[in-house]
Amino acid sequence: MKKLLTTLLILGNVISINLAYADEQRKPGDYQFTADSQQQAGVPNGTLKGPYEFHSKIFKNTVRRYWVYLPANYETLHQKPLNLLVFQDGQRATNPTGSLRVPEVLDNLIHQKAIPPTIGLFVTPGNVSESYPDNLDMSNPDHRAQEYDALNDNYARMLLEELLPQLEKTYAISSKPQDRIIGGTSSGAICAFTVAWNRPDAFRNVISIIGSYTSIGYQPATADKPMAPGGDLYPGLIRKSSIRPLKIFLQDGSNDLDNEHGNWFLANQQMLAALLWANKNADEKKDKGARYDIKHVWGDGDHSDKHGGVLLPEILRWMWGK
Repeated sequence: MKKLLTTLLILGNVISINLAYADEQRKPGDYQFTADSQQQAGVPNGTLKGPYEFHSKIFKNTVRRYWVYLPANYETLHQKPLNLLVFQDGQRATNPTGSLRVPEVLDNLIHQKAIPPTIGLFVTPGNVSESYPDNLDMSNPDHRAQEYDALNDNYARMLLEELLPQLEKTYAISSKPQDRIIGGTSSGAICAFTVAWNRPDAFRNVISIIGSYTSIGYQPATADKPMAPGGDLYPGLIRKSSIRPLKIFLQDGSNDLDNEHGNWFLANQQMLAALLWANKNADEKKDKGARYDIKHVWGDGDHSDKHGGVLLPEILRWMWGK
C-alpha cells in the first residue's frame, strides 16, 4: 500500500506542502484521484451548459467556446449572487475522463458544503476562424499563445468587458473579488495569474498548475513594435511592485519542461521565491498593506496537469473553505 508522507512548513501566511511517496514502485507523475474528483452516489449533479461560441471584439477575428456550470438546485440558490470559478482551456477542464474533472469536483464539494455554491465558466482560447473548428477536440486553438502568454490586460478585458457581462444577463454572479477564482494549467495558469495581477479588484484567487512563467510570450523589438516581455519577467515584477491582495496556489513537478522557452520547474520556484520575498520585505518595513497568501505543492510529474487535478479539491477547500 502506498504511504503518503506530508511535510507542513508554516511561514507567516505561507503553507508549503511537499509530497513524497514511500512506495518505491510508484512511477514519477503517478497521482491517483480521490473520491472528490469522481461521481458519487447520492451527490446531485450540476448542469453543464454549452459549448457556446463567442466572438471577441478585443481579440479581433477570433472565436472561442465556453461552457457554464450551474450547481444542482441552482433555481433555489440564485436568489443571491453565487461564487465564480473561471478556468482556462475549458475543453480540457470539463472533460469527464480528463486530468482535471472540474465539474465533478464542484458537484462533490458543493454537496459537502466544503465550498459555497459556485458557477463555473470554462473558456477555450480563441481560434482565428469564423467558427470554432469541430476537429480540435482537446487540442489547442491557434490563438492560445497570443492570449494566454501575453502580460498585457487584453485577456482580462475580454473576460470583464465582454464575456462576463454576457453571463450576468442570465446568472447571478458575485462581484466581490474574494468570491472569484481564476485558474488554469500551463499557459492557462500564467493567463490566470495575469488576469488577477492586472485586475485584483475583480479576482483575488489564482490556481496555477504547471504555470508557464517562461519566455513563450517574448517577442523582440522591431522597427514597428517595442519588445514584448515573456512570463519570465514576473519574478522581477513581483519584487519591484506593490503587493496585490492575492491568494495564490502554485503547483509544478520536478520533471516539467526544459526547452528554449525556459525551465518550468525553476520558473515556478522563482515565482514562489519572489512572492515570499515580497511578503518578507513588507514585514521588515512594517508595511501595513496587503500580503500574498500562498500555498504550493511540488511533485515529480512532467508537463501534465494530472497532479494538479488530483489536488484540485484541496485547493478549492483552501481557497474557499470555511
